[in-house]
Amino acid sequence: MGSLEGTRVLVVENDELNAMLLQMQLEMEGMLVGGVAATVSTALQMIDELQPQLVFLDYWLACNENSSPVAERLRQRGIPFLVATGMEIDQLPAVFDAGVKLSKPYTGADLSQALQRALAPA
Repeated sequence: MGSLEGTRVLVVENDELNAMLLQMQLEMEGMLVGGVAATVSTALQMIDELQPQLVFLDYWLACNENSSPVAERLRQRGIPFLVATGMEIDQLPAVFDAGVKLSKPYTGADLSQALQRALAPA
């Protein structure tokens, strides 16, 4: 899908295996994964450093943190994001309404569609 080609993406995911699998899926879509963050502080720093065009958030992160502060920073800066969670989608805090929500488990096709929606012009 051409619109994803070359998009700089940051992955915010604390599970190493999930992060590796996700990175492979994103690269298969033609995206450029600039880095992986496992904590809120690392994610906030990497947003400043990498200037991603899209951020993939897992809701639960390392140190029993959730990614709400990261979503808030992305919302403030107008950076598109999607959040993946095993929770009920309507249980997510309101800050995630600014992004695309993806229920776990998801398929490669679900991910591709969510990425397209996240990058679609408003």
